[in-house]
Amino acid sequence: MMPDIARIETLVREIIAALGEDPEREGLVKTPERVAKALAFLTSGYKSDLTTLVNGAIFTQTTNSMVIVKNIEVYSLCEHHMLPFFGRCHIGYIPTGRVFGVSKLARLVDMYARRLQLQERLTEQISQAVFETIDAKGVGVMIEARHLCMMMRGVEKQNSEMVTSSVLGTFRDSQATREEFLALIGARG
Repeated sequence: MMPDIARIETLVREIIAALGEDPEREGLVKTPERVAKALAFLTSGYKSDLTTLVNGAIFTQTTNSMVIVKNIEVYSLCEHHMLPFFGRCHIGYIPTGRVFGVSKLARLVDMYARRLQLQERLTEQISQAVFETIDAKGVGVMIEARHLCMMMRGVEKQNSEMVTSSVLGTFRDSQATREEFLALIGARG
């Protein structure tokens, strides 16, 4: 389903007025349109699906060594306050004869991040998608993110960072595999 941009514009205009501002003031006249377009982009992950995103970019490779892509920038909106959270995502997997085209992992992160999210769910969705799509022996995903809902409001803790991880297959079963992943992504112990 496509976002109803016109309806979002109307609602944003109403929110501006409800906040006690004049939506017709020079600086705010175009704000409803800009917010509607921004929200449509920031939630565009709902329009994507994994099969279309991967689009055949899975390649035969006989390696069974760990593959890692780290420091993938992640930007999302928390579902509780619709405020941004942002940080880095690290993905590691051990293939069973099939590997991702490297850019597809970054696109996969964006697909799930561009939805109203919980960091915990986002981490799980990424790891499950990698695990199932290539039938990996194991997957490890870690996200380190800062949440504006904690920084700008509420407890106002400027230096807080949330870390979530999801480990599947050999990453869950083998402490050595987990430790190798953590060492290679430079996780602080």
